[in-house]
Amino acid sequence: MQELLDLDSDQFWKDDELAHKENCFSKEAPQVALGIRMSDECVFAELGEEGEPWGYTPPERRYELNCRYNEKAQKIVGRPLLQENKPLPPEKQPKVTIPQYRMIGEVFGGEYVFNGQTTWLHGTVKEPEELKKLLASVRVMANDPEAFRKFVLPKDWDERCKAAYELYGQRPSQFKAVRGPVTLATSVFGIEELTYLYYDDEELFSEFFDVIGDVILAYIKLFITESGNTYETFQHRFRFFDDDCYLLTPDMYRASGYPVLKRVFDFACPNPEDFRYQHSDSAMGHLLPLLADFNLTACNFGPTLTVQEIRKHMPHTQIEGQLAPFTFMKNVESDIIAEVKRDCEAAKENDARGLNLATAGSINNGSLLTSMRCVMAAIQKYGRY
Repeated sequence: MQELLDLDSDQFWKDDELAHKENCFSKEAPQVALGIRMSDECVFAELGEEGEPWGYTPPERRYELNCRYNEKAQKIVGRPLLQENKPLPPEKQPKVTIPQYRMIGEVFGGEYVFNGQTTWLHGTVKEPEELKKLLASVRVMANDPEAFRKFVLPKDWDERCKAAYELYGQRPSQFKAVRGPVTLATSVFGIEELTYLYYDDEELFSEFFDVIGDVILAYIKLFITESGNTYETFQHRFRFFDDDCYLLTPDMYRASGYPVLKRVFDFACPNPEDFRYQHSDSAMGHLLPLLADFNLTACNFGPTLTVQEIRKHMPHTQIEGQLAPFTFMKNVESDIIAEVKRDCEAAKENDARGLNLATAGSINNGSLLTSMRCVMAAIQKYGRY
């Protein structure tokens, strides 16, 4: 097994740069691409430090931790991985910043609550009649640009954005990613409640997702303008993060998430070369035939799906996966090698390519740099085209 851990990191990174060309489909690629770059959450276990991986870390401490982590990464994998944002002294810190605005869950009456580890969206409606009243008011607001802008943006938005631009050249960003429609719906209304709603009142069920589509498009259109763009100049790309889509049958998804993705992609990224993305780190293989309609640029699906299964439905989509996050986090090298070898061999079948080898879901604290090195070594051994 030690032989498998031999790694020429300098050569690996040279080959990896070529591997990412043409959305990881380039015939020049000498090996499977590596998508793993670790994350800020991983510093605590790696360095033996206390902290909340998904919570708040003061900027000074974050800078110190990331610098130490990068020193270790340079030795183990051959390059630094995390950003090192040194906090400015008080006298040089920005006098004004782009303010926060209300998030999509708040439009539906929800509340974002930090539970000590991460932030969850909690809904406030549980009964169909409550939902019906909520949707009626949200639909009106979402289709009134002035009312929507007034609700989403804080009162001092214009003043602070104007100052941020004049002083630092900063503008708000476009709205290019969102919690997926099914996950949003389950957070707002509840998993069981949403499931029963489909069978008890399919019309209201469909209306729920129609309004979700209205709201997402309202956000996109609002921030096209706020970012200083026009409908002719905005960046054509959009990402959905929809873990809970797996809870629905294909028929249920066809009446819910599917039409939302279609509306958003048709508006925000309608051209073949535009960027369309879906993340769902769950067992949602039964929805692949439907998602294939959108010609996704890239996807990140759950670890129970195989590269071959995804590729069957999405021959031109970059696959980010399919290493199980918990396999990566447990740091058992033989298990990591087995999964990487499996996926590399799948990418080489019929010269399919298009694999950006990553975890099929989030990289969690506890995932070590030695495990990343193990993935690199396995790619170098088993992932040569």
